[in-house]
Amino acid sequence: MSGRGKKAAPKQKTSVSRSSRAGVSFPVGRIHRLLKKGHYAERVGNGAAVYLAAVLEYLCAEILELAGNACRDNKKMRIAPRHILLAVKNDEELNRMLAGVTISEGGVIPNIQATLLPKKTKAPKDDVTAKDVQSQEF
Repeated sequence: MSGRGKKAAPKQKTSVSRSSRAGVSFPVGRIHRLLKKGHYAERVGNGAAVYLAAVLEYLCAEILELAGNACRDNKKMRIAPRHILLAVKNDEELNRMLAGVTISEGGVIPNIQATLLPKKTKAPKDDVTAKDVQSQEF
């Protein structure tokens, strides 16, 4: 007997998710599991899942912001696939990244080639009336 008495019961630690530790909304644990299960590499570090979650969250936020702007331009309250397509195609960098992607129910970008537009006709010149009018000389 050492005389120290009973040891205090250890406090239960509350689990903190890796997403909240990293400060991202996307699930870091799920992404880490999918990276390991997908056999993309022999070994996957912990930082890889955090980095990928942050990149995916940024891309989602960027596309949703532009799609929300397209939605507001069309006077709608709900983002539709059409708005996502318009957002992606009107942004240079996103268009380059998603060049080979087809968005279902997105439609096409409105475009009429210049050769198909009706030719502008010039107003007829009133040269004839100018010759008919003569100066009055007395």
